Amino acid sequence: MLDNLTQRLSGVIKNLRGQARLTESNIQDALREVRMALLEADVALPVVKEFIAQVKEAALGHEVVGNLNPGQALIGVVHRELTKLMGEHSDALNLAAVPPAVILMAGLQGAGKTTTTGKLAKLLRDQQKKKVLLVSCDVYRPAAIEQLRTLATQLQIDFFTSDISQQPKDIAFAALDFARKHHHDVLIVDTAGRLAIDTAMMEEIKQLHALLNPIETLFVVDAMTGQDAVNTAKAFGEALPLTGVILTKLDGDARGGAALSVRHVTGKPIKFIGVSEKSTGLEAFHPERMASRVLGMGDVLSLIEEAHREVDHVEAEKLAKKMKTGQGFDLNDFKTQMVQMRKMGGMSALMDKLPAQLGQAAANSKVDDKAINRLEGIINSMTLAERSKPELIKASRKRRIAMGAGVQVMHVNQLLNQFEQTQKMMKMFSKGGMAKLMRGMAGKIPGMR
Repeated sequence: MLDNLTQRLSGVIKNLRGQARLTESNIQDALREVRMALLEADVALPVVKEFIAQVKEAALGHEVVGNLNPGQALIGVVHRELTKLMGEHSDALNLAAVPPAVILMAGLQGAGKTTTTGKLAKLLRDQQKKKVLLVSCDVYRPAAIEQLRTLATQLQIDFFTSDISQQPKDIAFAALDFARKHHHDVLIVDTAGRLAIDTAMMEEIKQLHALLNPIETLFVVDAMTGQDAVNTAKAFGEALPLTGVILTKLDGDARGGAALSVRHVTGKPIKFIGVSEKSTGLEAFHPERMASRVLGMGDVLSLIEEAHREVDHVEAEKLAKKMKTGQGFDLNDFKTQMVQMRKMGGMSALMDKLPAQLGQAAANSKVDDKAINRLEGIINSMTLAERSKPELIKASRKRRIAMGAGVQVMHVNQLLNQFEQTQKMMKMFSKGGMAKLMRGMAGKIPGMR
């Protein structure tokens, strides 16, 4: 989503070199580039003007110290100001209430509100061990209630049944009573959306808010709507005491301006971002990490946190022992690596969090999610003996494996070559080659030298 913005801002670094201090004359062109990059990303004009003024004020007279060049020094200033623009720190959900803590979901139709409701319930159950109840008060959109019921069933989350013949406030009151009696920690209420803001919609959600007295009122907004997302959030903020915003579809082709301006315009913190269609595709929003991603520095902290949640630690420990000894790494381990990668959202999700240089290198290697699925299919077509001893796989076996996996023999050869390269890397680790590898990466990762 933020690729264009990242490329434009990364170009700023290359144009400022060899000067010991940031001055108005040597940052003028760079700030113009930053301004154009933000406008192209659909950031609201008032936000751009104020942001550029703040960057200029912070940058002027800034000493270029150590081994930094002026471009890197300016990017450091831009990073700090971007972080401030998006909220400086992460705002977690406030669930400090007499159970059930009520979360009211608001937003326009099509923003992904119902899907996000399900994702949020799963996140609260899996990460905070909360007992969650879902209810839909959307009696207008065909199959809205059924959509949430299906999601709840898939995610194994409790669902309070309602139907289109009921009034939204009656559904909400009954769901709240049910949650109290059945000792739920959290009640998440999905409300009706419209194609545009209208009086009836706002009146209804005001009534629901007064009835439920939610501890969190979250506005769900589609990042792909650009500046309209900010205008809509502002309108909802004037009608409701919003406590936060959830930006959805940040994995799409949107230009990303909403992520940079919605906090500034509404004064409400962004609490979560939707990063994929999967049920796990909802992440806590960290302004500093998002600023790093915008500037091509990656988001390694989020990657580490996701790995900690999703990776099978028993399997990881087995693999670590094999890396340490340099022996026993076979095609079963190779397949395990691919399965773990899929759990973390696949190659595209990993590349999105890598620093720009490494992400581009991974993209150029042409190892995409489809290729990973194909490799797994090839390994599944092998016998146990072949997986343990790949050297057994000669021409006739390759033909049989290719036929079983529905691929060509060349694809089997590619897999074996990739496995051989990985095996060599494992042996290098076991012989103290990590230091050599890190030296080779110096200069390719920001902060490494």
